[in-house]
Amino acid sequence: MSASGARAEEAGGVPEVRDVPEEWKTVSSAEHFRGYVITAVTDAVVMPDGEAVKRDYVRHPGSVAVVALDDRERVLMIRQYRHPVRRLLWELPAGLRDVEDEPLHVGAARELAEEAGYRAATWHTLVDAFTSPGMTDERTRVFLARDLEPLAEGELDFVHRHEEADMPVVWIPLSEAVRRAMAGMIHNSQAVAGILAAYAASADGFASLRPADAPEA
Repeated sequence: MSASGARAEEAGGVPEVRDVPEEWKTVSSAEHFRGYVITAVTDAVVMPDGEAVKRDYVRHPGSVAVVALDDRERVLMIRQYRHPVRRLLWELPAGLRDVEDEPLHVGAARELAEEAGYRAATWHTLVDAFTSPGMTDERTRVFLARDLEPLAEGELDFVHRHEEADMPVVWIPLSEAVRRAMAGMIHNSQAVAGILAAYAASADGFASLRPADAPEA
């Protein structure tokens, strides 16, 4: 970063802390593995001093997640086995961006229906994040869904399989979810980010949140 960029300030003397697009020159790229969801690659990237160094990372289609909040300010959470970390994790309803040209909030609504059996009348964009930018290009958007209604029996044509076959659903007060995240009892990154963001956004009654179809920066 340039010195002028490091010293950049917004109005009022607040440092301009804002992520911006940037792409350093890549002189070679090698694909090592292509799976159903991810692809592992190594790029040789030119550093500011002119040296090309290798960077391994995983290409990922991206994901969405949902903080479903009921009228008692409880968060809907599901438990799922995650083999890479060998744990049962409490998570938000979430899924891949695997439907071409599908609006993100539409995909999130589908995941909420399929994984938890609910629909929501009110949607907002809660928070955007790169899940682990040092090793994957996966980006996730977490939505806030309110004014919830359970789906009627027979409304959803979806069969839970594999890890999703035994996926309990619970409701936990938002403040308690915050406490458990801060205590290291909840580890899923989407869940931690979504819970803390929802708690922060509740201070003004969610008035400052972006609309559900807000563009990604």
